[in-house]
Amino acid sequence: MSEPATLEKGPVGGRWWQLIVGIVCMSMIANLQYGWTLFVNPIADKHHWTKPAIQVAFTLFVLIETWLVPVEGWFVDKYGPRIVVLGASFLVALSWVLDAYADTLPMLYFAAAVGGIGAGAVYGTCVGNALKWFPDRRGLAAGLTAMGFGAGSALTVKPIMEMIKSSGYESTLINYGIGQGVVVFVLAWFLRAPAAGFMASYKSAAGVTSTSVREYSPGQMLQTPVFWVMYLMFTLMATGGLLATAQLAPIAKDFGITDVPTSILGLTLPALTFALSLDRILNGVARPFFGWISDHIGRENTMFIAFILEGAGILALNTFGREPVAFVLLTALVYFAWGEIYSLFPVTCADTYGRKFATANAGFLYTAKGTAALLVPLSSVIAASGGGWRTVFLAAGTMNFVAAAMALVVLKPMRRRMRSEDEVRAAALTSTVSA
Repeated sequence: MSEPATLEKGPVGGRWWQLIVGIVCMSMIANLQYGWTLFVNPIADKHHWTKPAIQVAFTLFVLIETWLVPVEGWFVDKYGPRIVVLGASFLVALSWVLDAYADTLPMLYFAAAVGGIGAGAVYGTCVGNALKWFPDRRGLAAGLTAMGFGAGSALTVKPIMEMIKSSGYESTLINYGIGQGVVVFVLAWFLRAPAAGFMASYKSAAGVTSTSVREYSPGQMLQTPVFWVMYLMFTLMATGGLLATAQLAPIAKDFGITDVPTSILGLTLPALTFALSLDRILNGVARPFFGWISDHIGRENTMFIAFILEGAGILALNTFGREPVAFVLLTALVYFAWGEIYSLFPVTCADTYGRKFATANAGFLYTAKGTAALLVPLSSVIAASGGGWRTVFLAAGTMNFVAAAMALVVLKPMRRRMRSEDEVRAAALTSTVSA
């Protein structure tokens, strides 16, 4: 598909270069979240801290990564993406270096907070930039950008595991932390936002995907019921995925399959290594895939399909997950169906509330991931008690089914009604000005 004739060409390399830079930056911060599970057991073995205590660091990371994004988004909307990502690059490196030297839980928690600030700044900036540069292909652009975060750690799972075994987790944290920070620093210099007059001419697929006729500021957005419906849905969906992200290694250990050789399509790897690698690839692929689907069949319809898939995968994992092949395939399904929330929710937000404040608005919605993260340490406590992982899986699966129903029964009619009201107001304002 060729670029619209009226599209501002933008910086050198065009808007697609901006998209590529954003994707690579996202892949550089992916391990701060998705690689964390690889360090939980080594940290526990060395310091003899309980896993629930260690997972508080993960919760702090996610809380700060998400809840500060609206503030970082405000800076991006006001000062541009470059300065924000440049500052974030130092925090991304510092976080893992601090983790390596952490000999107390408070220090571990402080390192997580530093990483959360850096990762959130990069994440919010790159997703917001994609939404602004691609009003005609929001689902695809946001999905590709989010793919960098979802799949960015796939190629480093095995190298990180091997380095931990050969050199210790401390050396691994230092080397990868500094490397990630340097790459983000270099790429930050290429980032820029579209000019104020930027506009792309585009047509939505069969009229299903349309953008707001009004530009909502964050304050105005927070006063609308639609935002809070999306926030609740995002929280429900993020919870199940975060449980798998943070707890995959402990789950595999409790199931007794961590190092069991597992063969699929001629490839043999230990079950956990296989699952972590495949999960990250499918988690990343899901984001542009479902984003592209939503550009054609609508946001809420796509949400319903993906949410049902994840709920079914979680419940199946509870039943069949102790078998290594089933564990690998079912966790892959869960990650595939979970990954799309990081493309569908930002684009639905931009569709509903406009492009001008897209970074800050999407940042407010993204804080739902932080709310969901509060439940991650609780899952470790439940699993260690009489409930076991079965209770955790049942709760997460139910959340997915509730969110799927809300997409069609609640969100879709509310967004349709809100758009109609905005169009009526816009028409009335135009008539008043003309008169």
